[in-house]
Amino acid sequence: MRTFLLRRPVAGKALILGALLALAVPGTAQANTVGVTVKTPGATSGPGSAFSEISTSAHCASGLVSGGGINQAIGTGTSSNGNKINGTSPSPDGSTEYTGSTGVVGTDLTYWLGIGGSGGAVNASFSSTPYAMCFTSNLINHTQVVMNKVAGPTTASTVGLVTATCPSGTRLLGGGARITPAAVGSLKPIASFPTFNDSAHAYGQKAAADGETNPDSWTAVGWNGGGGDSGNTTYAYAVCSGNGINISGTTVKVRFSEVSGPTAGTSGATVTVGCGQNDGKLVSGGAAISGGSVTTVNFTGPGSQGDHLNGSYPSDSGGSPVADGATTASYWSAFTHTGAPSSPNTYSDVWALCADDGV
Repeated sequence: MRTFLLRRPVAGKALILGALLALAVPGTAQANTVGVTVKTPGATSGPGSAFSEISTSAHCASGLVSGGGINQAIGTGTSSNGNKINGTSPSPDGSTEYTGSTGVVGTDLTYWLGIGGSGGAVNASFSSTPYAMCFTSNLINHTQVVMNKVAGPTTASTVGLVTATCPSGTRLLGGGARITPAAVGSLKPIASFPTFNDSAHAYGQKAAADGETNPDSWTAVGWNGGGGDSGNTTYAYAVCSGNGINISGTTVKVRFSEVSGPTAGTSGATVTVGCGQNDGKLVSGGAAISGGSVTTVNFTGPGSQGDHLNGSYPSDSGGSPVADGATTASYWSAFTHTGAPSSPNTYSDVWALCADDGV
């Protein structure tokens, strides 16, 4: 490039002048007006008893939730196996859940729930911290939530997979997962991720891969450890742009990472992925503990029926959660955990969604 410029000084000056003129012409350059502020109230203690759950929420005083997350404290020793995520999902008021009829269940929501559950063991360290991704955009000024659900899983070491798909002409911004009831202590969501409602992704059974753009769906996967069934249900939530918004110039890019482990009993792993400089702003993320290769084969469960998620949250590059009010978060982390005694052929997965509204 330097040699070319020395040989063609006139052409080089012309190129520079042309670039300056292009920048000076109104309407020729695009910017990204997406902004996100992370809100969290801090930790809520519990559960304090076996086979129960606690619910807490984060609220966007301004902006709309494009997604959210949860991070848990679990303590040490074998009792740490008992704390698990039961839900990370949108809410209209910080307590109400969408568990009834499927389809579009809410619009312009500003709350995100973090629901922590317990299995057969508890300790005083258990807590859950919710995170709301508070989204603003000069273009996407309305959102809607689509919910889908499936009965199960009902038997041990089986998955219940369900996918929620955004309405045609809208853009996926984030999503969440939930299982009920809390009384089945071995039941938990082990995956919550972006995907596509197409044959290439087995209509939600394969996750969106690193670098793919504009996924249209969100998948949740329930996992039954002990085999109990009391009307077990798995719910998926997709947060989508509102109807009637011209999204043709918008791009939502997927960033994804998968690592081996954890495989030892009563151990954990954290895996992190981030939005690159030209990817857009971090608007949400997802997490899974799986049998691996989740972007190329239909989702399979991890190596142990006791495996679970303890975190899916906005973070720094080292995997530490960001603080309340953060406006520059660009990474998402997954915190996974095994049961006992071991979990061979187990993988940890994380996704980040990065948005550019092209405005």
